[in-house]
Amino acid sequence: MSDQLSNQNPPCPVSSVEQIPLNSANTPVVSTPIATPIVKIPVVLSEPTLQIVVESDITLNPAATEIKRVKKNVFLNQVKLVPVRFTRIAGTDFFRVTRAKLFVAGHIRKNIEYASAECNGALRDRIADVPFSGFADLTFPQEAGGPTPILGISEFAEANFLNENTQLDARLDKAFFQNLVKYNEQPFGELVAANFFELDFSPIMTRPEGTFSTLREKIVLELTVKVLQVQQIRLAAGSVVTPVLSALTPPASTVITPPTNLC
Repeated sequence: MSDQLSNQNPPCPVSSVEQIPLNSANTPVVSTPIATPIVKIPVVLSEPTLQIVVESDITLNPAATEIKRVKKNVFLNQVKLVPVRFTRIAGTDFFRVTRAKLFVAGHIRKNIEYASAECNGALRDRIADVPFSGFADLTFPQEAGGPTPILGISEFAEANFLNENTQLDARLDKAFFQNLVKYNEQPFGELVAANFFELDFSPIMTRPEGTFSTLREKIVLELTVKVLQVQQIRLAAGSVVTPVLSALTPPASTVITPPTNLC
């Protein structure tokens, strides 16, 4: 028993530093009332769940005898909103989008762990990207009184002139142009959730100890995304909160009395 203890390696030393506890206290704040402030923030226009159906064949090398685990993640390459119907905002030259097409594209990253035909062999790993793309029809607002995409439409105007000598033909060498270009906030998307339903099988049925080199996958992906646009929003009456930090410039309301007994 003593020989066994003497042959054991001692544990590796680990350096550590003891942390010094710090005091923590809430910073007092002062609220300044503001009537209906305007803020510019991302506004959620829609949060659809899209059903995407994909079928693919994945080659396994070396061949597999059994699938152990399949881990999946989704990556989006684009979430683009294309407006197709508008209504003018009363009293302005801007428009609300009432209908649009949402284009979505990306890929499913699959990590497949499987056993090969080797006796007592290590688990094999196969990573594959399964692409997908499609579109969905969206109407706005999603609920009564809800937000919609807002766009300003650029305009182009041209004025042409008569020949001032004859007053009978046009002057092709003279024209007036006017361009109004409005730069809009681009609607964008955010990934929220992905729910996978999947059936994996070999296209050719094999015996229990047989091998297969092709894995056919039928995937139903329920993909939830947010569609947003940065907009200016007028809030209800609120307040601006500022911290009160001691030992700095005293508040303006403080009155400092000068000394009276001056030599």
